[in-house]
Amino acid sequence: MATDSYDLAVVGAGIVGLAHALVAARQGLKVVVIDRDTRANGASVRNFGFVTVTGQQAGDCWRRAMRSRDIWAEIAEPAGIAVAHRGLAVAVRYAESLPVLDAFLKTEMGEGCELLSPAEARDRVPGLRDDVSAVLWSPHELRVESRDAIPQLAGFIEDEYGVTILRETFARDIALPVIETTAGPIKANAVVVCPGDDFLSLYPERIAAYGLTRCKLHMMRIRPEADAKLGTAVMSDLGLVRYPGYAELPQAAALKARLQRERADALEAGVHLIVVQSADGSLVVGDSHHYGSTPDPFSPEAVDRLILDEFDNVLDLGAYRVAERWTGVYASTPDRLMLIDAPEEHVRIVIVTSGTGASTAFGIAEDVIADMFGA
Repeated sequence: MATDSYDLAVVGAGIVGLAHALVAARQGLKVVVIDRDTRANGASVRNFGFVTVTGQQAGDCWRRAMRSRDIWAEIAEPAGIAVAHRGLAVAVRYAESLPVLDAFLKTEMGEGCELLSPAEARDRVPGLRDDVSAVLWSPHELRVESRDAIPQLAGFIEDEYGVTILRETFARDIALPVIETTAGPIKANAVVVCPGDDFLSLYPERIAAYGLTRCKLHMMRIRPEADAKLGTAVMSDLGLVRYPGYAELPQAAALKARLQRERADALEAGVHLIVVQSADGSLVVGDSHHYGSTPDPFSPEAVDRLILDEFDNVLDLGAYRVAERWTGVYASTPDRLMLIDAPEEHVRIVIVTSGTGASTAFGIAEDVIADMFGA
């Protein structure tokens, strides 16, 4: 291994690490990815696979989400990654949500989106409840099955671009041009460290300065008894006070106040609704948000019930059963959506701190690689 030399080493094979590997390899760089696990097992596969553009914070986050969506669309077919569906329907029931949607449509981020009447919405999204008063429709999103897409992406960058991925390998220390690993020393001219929620293995003092914690979320897969074709992702009013692209609009204040009065239990558990559909007809439904430096591994039924109550408030797809439950954990901090830190001239630490890795990682990676190696 000591004889191998690379232009770039990436530590971490989640979506953020793989995105950096792809972008660098597309520029003709020789890349190695180092990961401690045998396969993807963290937040990158414990999510919706939903590349969310609409509702991301205005500015860099929204720009990176648009770019990431474009790259997902470019690589999906050659990488064998199926796009399960496209678009987003934000279905609202509260009168206070309508001014938020109207204001959003007037922003740059509202371009291409439209406000649908209930009748128009039900033509596009079967199963919406009668008390859904309007739907914000966005054509920008796409959805992949993340537990399949992440391994497929890894295989694609290996086969198509010659990226080396070292599994079951722990990066213990970086002193360029050498990275000390459990598989022996690796030589590289530069390193991008994508540690997810591992704050201690590499550059712990640098990471500690950002005051990170962890966020635990609940998710479920449900199976309707009858065939139900959703055709798009669905969100609800709760997302308008969760996603900064809506929540930071002045018009969101009245909605926040009403939800605090009437839905305090959901807000306390960080519940907002996302529903996406898999190829087999099952639905992935979530999620919630609980914060702590070491989140417990338990999944209270009461939190799942809050999520399913909001599902039932918006959609009527008949009887269903919960077929699968899981939790995910990701790095979080209240004052930023992501961080890029440069502990050394040719080293970058990149952590997404908002659960938006699938939605923004490719855009982030393009910015980081351009900064390190030039456009």
